[in-house]
Amino acid sequence: MLETLLNPAMFPWALIVIGAAFLLIETATPGFFMAVPGTAMIILGLMVLAGIDIFTSPIGVGIAVIAAIFAATVSIFFYRRISPDQTPVTTRQDTLAGKEGRVIIEVIPDAISGKVDISGIVWSAKSTGAVLAPGTKIQVTTASGVHLTVEEVT
Repeated sequence: MLETLLNPAMFPWALIVIGAAFLLIETATPGFFMAVPGTAMIILGLMVLAGIDIFTSPIGVGIAVIAAIFAATVSIFFYRRISPDQTPVTTRQDTLAGKEGRVIIEVIPDAISGKVDISGIVWSAKSTGAVLAPGTKIQVTTASGVHLTVEEVT
């Protein structure tokens, strides 16, 4: 198998196919780990197909290195353009007081086993006095770490 892949007639095609496979893997699991080597492998495979000897000639090796750096730079440029901005969401506990949301899992007094949804984020919660059923509209009275104290909004 390895002898077949290293055959001078098959090697450039193997580089192109493996590079394309890396790009497919990158599209399925974005993270920029496979885009650069995939693009570089495709470029190097195309260079070998074009007749550039990238292994034995010093000029060919230099051209291959420059092409790989160019492919990496282009990949990084395009990846930055197409990837969404993933600014992390941060919420401080002092900004939660007064916010409204809904009960997801029953909220009871003196136990943080209940769950509430505040602006799309699920928090552990306890109530100020009454048992709150799922779907009940609530308002945060206080926050302590990741645990909230809530009351029903009437």
